[in-house]
Amino acid sequence: MLVKMELNPAKTELINGFFETYLKLNESEEKCLMEEIKQLDKDEAEQVLKLPNSWREKGIQEGELEAQKKIALNLLKEGLPIELISRATNLDYAEIEELRGRL
Repeated sequence: MLVKMELNPAKTELINGFFETYLKLNESEEKCLMEEIKQLDKDEAEQVLKLPNSWREKGIQEGELEAQKKIALNLLKEGLPIELISRATNLDYAEIEELRGRL
């Protein structure tokens, strides 16, 4: 709806910020939103995905965590101590131990 209103960028950011702060989506609502975005035409979908939002940030954080885990796995394979891996990846001891169990 925000994209279709064709507001100037400042107003769009203000309204989007309100929704992100006070009207957070739960997991099922996020899935519904993604389905609705898939049904938009390409230009509208791109505009929606350009809006700053918490689910994009969440995806970035999850991607970073997965990258840290891959690095930790490689360091475990090289035989480095868990303490060093923890400092290098910012993963805690338990997470690294869990990864060691996967080897």
